[in-house]
Amino acid sequence: MKQKLVVIGNGMAGMRTVDELLQLAPDRYEITVFGAEPHGNYNRIMLTPVLFGAKNINDIMIHDFAWYQRNRITLHCGAEKAVVSVDRAKRRVIAKDGTTADYDKLLIATGSLPLMLDIPGRQVDGVMGFRDIADVQTMIEKSQTKQHAVILGGGLLGLEAANGLMQRGMQVTVVNRAGHLLNRQLNQQAAGFLQRQLEDKGIEFRLGVTISEIIGQDKHIGKVRLSDNSLLPADILVMATGIQPNIALGQAMGLDCQRGIIVDDNLQTSDSCIYAVGECVQHRGEVFGLVAPVYEQAKVCAQQLAGRMSAEYRSLLSATMLKVTGIDLFSVGDFEGDATCQQQVLVDHARGVYRKIVLKDNVIAGMIMYGDTSDSGWYLNLLKNRTNVAAIRDRLIFNPVDLAA
Repeated sequence: MKQKLVVIGNGMAGMRTVDELLQLAPDRYEITVFGAEPHGNYNRIMLTPVLFGAKNINDIMIHDFAWYQRNRITLHCGAEKAVVSVDRAKRRVIAKDGTTADYDKLLIATGSLPLMLDIPGRQVDGVMGFRDIADVQTMIEKSQTKQHAVILGGGLLGLEAANGLMQRGMQVTVVNRAGHLLNRQLNQQAAGFLQRQLEDKGIEFRLGVTISEIIGQDKHIGKVRLSDNSLLPADILVMATGIQPNIALGQAMGLDCQRGIIVDDNLQTSDSCIYAVGECVQHRGEVFGLVAPVYEQAKVCAQQLAGRMSAEYRSLLSATMLKVTGIDLFSVGDFEGDATCQQQVLVDHARGVYRKIVLKDNVIAGMIMYGDTSDSGWYLNLLKNRTNVAAIRDRLIFNPVDLAA
């Protein structure tokens, strides 16, 4: 008799785990998947190219419906198939429409939710997040009849939304509370390069302010008031102010939760039959929003489910790369440094190139590359391997050097 594995969440984390599991132990489980969206598993990272028209939804599918059939996986998907409760005593999952599935092992991969700020007036139509295919479809529809888009948040997601809507022909303004863009990934100098390049594309910026009020016209957004009391026309407002782990189900089940569903190094929750991976989890105090650590969790969790109990998850150092068309940007590690660090900076305004390397004890602690990121993999390996760069220090910032030479 096969054991029953039920997966709650049909996104990248849960289905990467299933994919890995099928390679390790294809006959170990009878697998049932519940997903709240009416699609197969798609690449959420590629929503931006769908927004600006370079790809369509079929292009970004990782697993289409045929894949589930080929692998004899039962897929329940759509809003009515969203899981609303789990009976841990009976080991049974219950969906909104009453569909049930019993499990021996349960995997929770409910991901994250967009952080929607409680701004006065936000209940009007046209205020949205940027998280899934439905959001992208709404943005595309709005862009066909509307003119002014406001993006709240100058982080990665906000800049991607801004770029996509601009390429759809909208006039776009990005509002960011911090004084410079990508304030978690860039210092002020590199952010200045980025801002100028985006302004050349036609995107406008209001930095150091936020939105204090959303003003509706006939139940649809019409304007936003900024914290400096100025007004901006707004036919659509995209809140790209961050994400929060989607832990409501975990809390309702009585699992240990703080910011995320707490998991140990085996990706097990406080219930030994239940595992969790992805943006919904909290591991050693850390929550996650990038793909690399999530995929590493999936790999370890699949090994655990396959009976390889020695597999353990350790948090990875993740690099940031921006996916806005025509802009190359890379940052990783501690790119600010402290009094014990040394810095190397290269600025070439004519070529639009900026590099900053932070060194501590002849080891790279962090870096930023803007305008030319072709060598980022080489630098990232030096950082991850904690390579001593004393022998090449005088040439380090210019280009890769053979350390053996």
